[in-house]
Amino acid sequence: MTDQTTHQQAGTRSSAFVTGASKGIGYEVARALAGAGYAVTITSRDEAEISEAARKIGGTARGVVCDVRDPDALVQAVNGHVEAFGGLDVLFVNAGVGKFDNVADMSIQDWQAVIDTNLSGAFYTIKAGIPALKKRGGYIFTLSSLAGKNPFAGGAAYNASKFGLNGLSEVLTLDLRAHDIKVTQIMPGSVATHFAGHTPSDADAWKIQPEDIAQLTVDLLNMPARTLPSKVEVRPSKPPKK
Repeated sequence: MTDQTTHQQAGTRSSAFVTGASKGIGYEVARALAGAGYAVTITSRDEAEISEAARKIGGTARGVVCDVRDPDALVQAVNGHVEAFGGLDVLFVNAGVGKFDNVADMSIQDWQAVIDTNLSGAFYTIKAGIPALKKRGGYIFTLSSLAGKNPFAGGAAYNASKFGLNGLSEVLTLDLRAHDIKVTQIMPGSVATHFAGHTPSDADAWKIQPEDIAQLTVDLLNMPARTLPSKVEVRPSKPPKK
């Protein structure tokens, strides 16, 4: 029995909080969760974009302006979610940025932007959500990357942030499983998103699509409670020939 079914039978509604959700993976995950009956809060740093995304999702979806580099803002955003929906069941940690350069040429500002968002921002998001998740159990998803295990030239900051996020996720499983909180790190390869200034096009058809990650998330939530896929690697099934 899923948490969603349990809460429906108890007369309450399950809810999810998704960061970095104005477009791409975060948006599609939030949309899929709303379609599965979850009340959702989505966040972004851009007020216009997050308001429009919440409008498109519809229902009770809430769009909240929040910078994950600000721990106080995250506490406020999560508390607002709990006040609006009565609790928290799913935390999808998605917000991320990419800055790529070799170590010698990478600026301190670019390094800090990546680490502060992808790693520290994830920590702040999770820390803000744990008190509510502990009250009735739940699920934390961290959106990592295959770059969290496969380094590449020019990826110093991004690789470091995702290697760190994977380590954080593994520790979270040990810290939180006694509280009936599951943790899964999702590690995709190439995804057709707007990440790092990219604009998706027909040329990205071979890549993982954001809705594929959304489907995976819903499927994981429907796993038997006794079973935890703690790490899921996802790759395009047929990349183009080089």
